Amino acid sequence: MIASLNGVTPGGWTGYARAIEDAGAVAIELNVYYLPGDPDVSGREVEQRHVEILQRVKGAVTLPVAVKLSPYFSSTGEMARQLDAAGADALVLFNRFLQPDVDSESLSVVPNLGLSSPAEARLPRTWIALLYGRLHAALAASTGVEGPDDLAKYLLAGADVVMTTSSLLRHGPKHAAALLDGLSAWMERKGFDTVGEVRGKLAVPLGSDATAHERAGYVSALRAANASEYGPW
Repeated sequence: MIASLNGVTPGGWTGYARAIEDAGAVAIELNVYYLPGDPDVSGREVEQRHVEILQRVKGAVTLPVAVKLSPYFSSTGEMARQLDAAGADALVLFNRFLQPDVDSESLSVVPNLGLSSPAEARLPRTWIALLYGRLHAALAASTGVEGPDDLAKYLLAGADVVMTTSSLLRHGPKHAAALLDGLSAWMERKGFDTVGEVRGKLAVPLGSDATAHERAGYVSALRAANASEYGPW
């Protein structure tokens, strides 16, 4: 069993973490659900909170500890390196903050829980491809897994683990077997014998300029759009 801890107060995590370990969990995921609404809180303070939570939990248990991150950092790669240096055994990319909506008829703010879609996988997949091979921590993909093709894309980007919740809520637990069977069929069709042969095949190459690589991808996307049915912009 992998247990998930959610919260933002560093001092409150260690007792829960020890209790989870004593209950028999084999690993812990720290889901640092923190949106700083105070404009006086600096970005570095937010980053340090994540690192401090990880360090306290790592010091309290002997289990592997993963950190589930949001994409809302000024430098996601540098944050990943900080957590890697602080001992994170894995990084989960990314969590999704609940975003309330406005009801214009009742003139009220209402909760809104939306399941993820495959389109949302582009951002975590981009960062997994950028971080692959550059950290000691494993990389876990989360968000936007609906079908076997989404599994394959995450593995090609470099994910060690692919996670899904929304698709199982939509289709039920049996959908997990459909995902795995579909991935196996895709691997056979493409001539892959093992997942290891797939993992990281399309990651950003080590030693390359990651910023230039992403810029080149952006330019290529613009050129493709110009050449599409919509014509030049």
